[in-house]
Amino acid sequence: MALPLSILDLAHIGEGETAADSFAASVALAQRAEELGYRRVWYAEHHNMDSIASSATSVLIAHIAAHTRTIRLGAGGVMLPNHSPLTIAEQFGTLETLHPGRIDLGLGRAPGSDQNTMRALRRTPSAADTFPQDVLELQGYLTGETRIPGVHATPGKGTNVPLYILGSSLFGAQLAAMLGLPYAFASHFAPTALEEAVTVYRTEFKPSEQLDRPYVIAALNVIAADSGEEAREQFLEAKRLRVSKFLGRGRTFTPEEADMILESPAGQQLLQMMKYSAVGDQAEVKEYVDRFAAHSRADELIVAFSAPDRKVWLRSAELLAQAYDL
Repeated sequence: MALPLSILDLAHIGEGETAADSFAASVALAQRAEELGYRRVWYAEHHNMDSIASSATSVLIAHIAAHTRTIRLGAGGVMLPNHSPLTIAEQFGTLETLHPGRIDLGLGRAPGSDQNTMRALRRTPSAADTFPQDVLELQGYLTGETRIPGVHATPGKGTNVPLYILGSSLFGAQLAAMLGLPYAFASHFAPTALEEAVTVYRTEFKPSEQLDRPYVIAALNVIAADSGEEAREQFLEAKRLRVSKFLGRGRTFTPEEADMILESPAGQQLLQMMKYSAVGDQAEVKEYVDRFAAHSRADELIVAFSAPDRKVWLRSAELLAQAYDL
């Protein structure tokens, strides 16, 4: 496989950790990824989640960029309906001005939160309806061809920060194709529409100033360890943690309780979300990633390392990179 490999850092706050611990781990991962030859590291906007530290996405990117030298960094993504396009243009224009040629801006239209949090963000339920127009407005600020007369992003104007459309459905695929932008599919947690979305995107793609041909980034989970047994133990623990996170409603389950819930319809739905997961030793993971690359017809793969143990988390990045001699 000759595809570029990138990382989606979920900036998780592990058991017994603080947000500061998460940030320190993210710096360490980005620095190691730079040494290993990964193309980029992205961070996603989430709100009101006590296990994820990337809510202020642009601030985290600035921190990581200040502690690295060459690797591309960006949002995977900013949930644009939570913000004004001008504000995001100014933030990412600032990042690009400080770190030229290293900044990406992936855009999604989901809330990244629950209904109460959405209201706390001053976002209305209809905010997603103008997502396509907001993308174009944002693009205008970054290219310098503003769509709002007399309004410019400073910094931002003329920085041409590359935009990526994120999605887990056909809507994002169609929009990315129509605008001639790269398309990143969230198959690491929403695998169902991967094949159809990629087909729609490639079929309907129209070239643009940013991109002359379709470009697909597909996401998957990876847990790689020095032994397959260790990797599978970490995968089981990751699944148990998801039960508490998504189904616990504030309650933490014992391993036995979590395993029972995983057998239920709700638990099976959680497992389906993790369908595209490469788990095992280096050889096993490489074999799976090769198959996923062919299946997804991607131009680039972006990997979420999902081991709960920090040592295995970082080791996964090393083993994957070494498997492909990045």
